Amino acid sequence: MKLDSGQPEKPSLVIDGQHSSRADQPPDGWRLWLLAIRPKTLTISVAPVMTGSALAFADTGGLDPRPFAASLLGALAIQAGTNLYNDVGDALRGGDQPLRQGPPRVTALGWATPERVKRAALACFALAALVGLYLVWLGGWPIAVLGLASLLAGWAYSGGPRPIAYTPTGEAFVIAFFGIGAVGGTYYLQTLSLTGQSIMAGLAMGAVAAAVLLANNYRDMEPDRLAGRRTLAIRMGVEASKAAYGLLLLLPIAVLASPLGPKGGWLCLGALPLALWLILRFATRARGAAFNAILASTARFQLVLAALVSLGVML
Repeated sequence: MKLDSGQPEKPSLVIDGQHSSRADQPPDGWRLWLLAIRPKTLTISVAPVMTGSALAFADTGGLDPRPFAASLLGALAIQAGTNLYNDVGDALRGGDQPLRQGPPRVTALGWATPERVKRAALACFALAALVGLYLVWLGGWPIAVLGLASLLAGWAYSGGPRPIAYTPTGEAFVIAFFGIGAVGGTYYLQTLSLTGQSIMAGLAMGAVAAAVLLANNYRDMEPDRLAGRRTLAIRMGVEASKAAYGLLLLLPIAVLASPLGPKGGWLCLGALPLALWLILRFATRARGAAFNAILASTARFQLVLAALVSLGVML
């Protein structure tokens, strides 16, 4: 959508199969910002903190609730800020075109000005930084490095001269920061150490988070091409994207349930039917608005997997 000083266009929005005008009844107040931060994907921040904390509890026999709560708040704030900055960044770069099939974006639809959304993103990053100061006090310089890198990556995902979201490296970014970094950082704050199993669990959680992004980019391959994006889905093509999605769901289960995984990780096999169901849907559904449900279900799958591995290691 082209942004100018006139009135915003009113492209058609499909909600539960019904067409309506996106700008007829724009939300306001807290509803606007709840929509903007994309709450259905915020579980991507919850799952790795849950996993890292459970591994720490299993290894030490205890859990300090203070770094757990601070880690969760900081992770949610970084993801919310990243989503908000992506909302405004895509709108200004023309990435949110009318052909896009995803949920509504508040900047592109004129529901909030770019400046207002940028301020909200910066407020989220500022909150994450404040929480990070406390976590640095607990964990020292490794947490400082991780926190600064996470804040910079959150901005660079949609900002700067070459946004990560417009390249094939988005999935690697997610694995690094919403997987290894989040699980490993949470574990480190509880134990002041790292283990191979915590890193392995981080890779597993990050792989599923990358599957969420892949589903998003697979859905929007055509409009993304028009916007100049070259996402991993575009580079791989339709069939390879289907195969990659399957691997991103199945490999974490195989790793966590294997003898090399955490003790009790075999419980993750309980997520296998859900993974197979999602893979089948991904492979057989036509790209479009139907993929919004697949994307949300993939995020829930990660939370289920985190709950199973957490339960397994703590029992």
